[in-house]
Amino acid sequence: MAIEIVELGEKDKKRRRDFLDVAREIYADDPAWVRPLDMDIEDRLDRKKNPFFDHGDAQAFVAYRDGRRVGRITAQIDHTHLERHKDAAGFFGFLDTLDDPEVARALLEKAADWNRARGMKLLRGPISLNINEELGCLVEGFDTPPMIMMPHHRPYQGGLIEQAGLAKLKDFYAWTYDVGSVPARAQKAHDEVLGMPEVTVRHLDPAHFGEEVRVLMDIFNDAWSDNWGFVPLSERELAKMAADMKLILFPEITYLVSIDGEPAAVALALPNINEVIRDFDGKLFPFNVAKLLYRLRVKGPKSGRLIILGIKKKYRHVRKYAGLSAFLYVAMNRSAHLLGLERGELSWTLEDNAAINAGIRLMGGRIYKKYRVYQREL
Repeated sequence: MAIEIVELGEKDKKRRRDFLDVAREIYADDPAWVRPLDMDIEDRLDRKKNPFFDHGDAQAFVAYRDGRRVGRITAQIDHTHLERHKDAAGFFGFLDTLDDPEVARALLEKAADWNRARGMKLLRGPISLNINEELGCLVEGFDTPPMIMMPHHRPYQGGLIEQAGLAKLKDFYAWTYDVGSVPARAQKAHDEVLGMPEVTVRHLDPAHFGEEVRVLMDIFNDAWSDNWGFVPLSERELAKMAADMKLILFPEITYLVSIDGEPAAVALALPNINEVIRDFDGKLFPFNVAKLLYRLRVKGPKSGRLIILGIKKKYRHVRKYAGLSAFLYVAMNRSAHLLGLERGELSWTLEDNAAINAGIRLMGGRIYKKYRVYQREL
């Protein structure tokens, strides 16, 4: 039967429900899948609620075969990315399909057509909706659930993308780390930094988290500005991030390092909310809210994800402060242990960022998932 690709209208409740629920069929027998909260995805696709639409545009699509939903995708343009990188790259994201090359090809062609019509020369993804959100198609590590704000795919998805004419552009790593003892070399670096009189260390303050996130992002934007595909957050995106994170923040697994009073390095980890919502089926009904709060604040999760670790450039290559990364890793490990966390994920890192990857290996991290971004010319 012919495949029909349908565009989601802003008020089309049925199509929007199909966009959300098609994942149920795709991942029905996948024990590792954790359905994201529907309200989160709906808010991200809402032009009024998501600050991405201040500087970007996007369109969601659902694929049907003989009236049955069989896949989904978004096509999007990020004007901040285009201004910064000048590569005429358009993007696709939220790609999930049944194991059917025709469905994947039809969806990717729709995303290609949408981007081509807006003057783009490249199609790149999956990225949902920009590089500061979920990135890549899972190509290794299918047997474990995704961490908070990380994607998950079926093992066939990457192959279907390649069959549709896209090729690997870059891989990204997720590292797993067992909370516990730390290497002696890292502990020595930690102690040396802690003994420096000009260095002060504290946790982020949840009572003033809006201001704290601004400090965090100043360091992030400086430390990551040369990274592949980097796009800074806008003021509204920053405010939304602060509001979203505050709900689940554990201050104990956040650190801000200052040198002579100037913020110099930061580490931010979040409890793995996916661990506590696995049985919600994407729904945050009132009784699920009670479950979430109990599991998060009383029972406590056993895993977390380090989402940001950054050091300002001016300190990164000063020999005296070479141990800042190790200091943060050791400090985070100690705090995670006191919270009862047993495992952490450090993600994501670029496959060709040798210095960062070597530092994670030093701390005992192991690559356990790989994500791939694909690209083709339009």
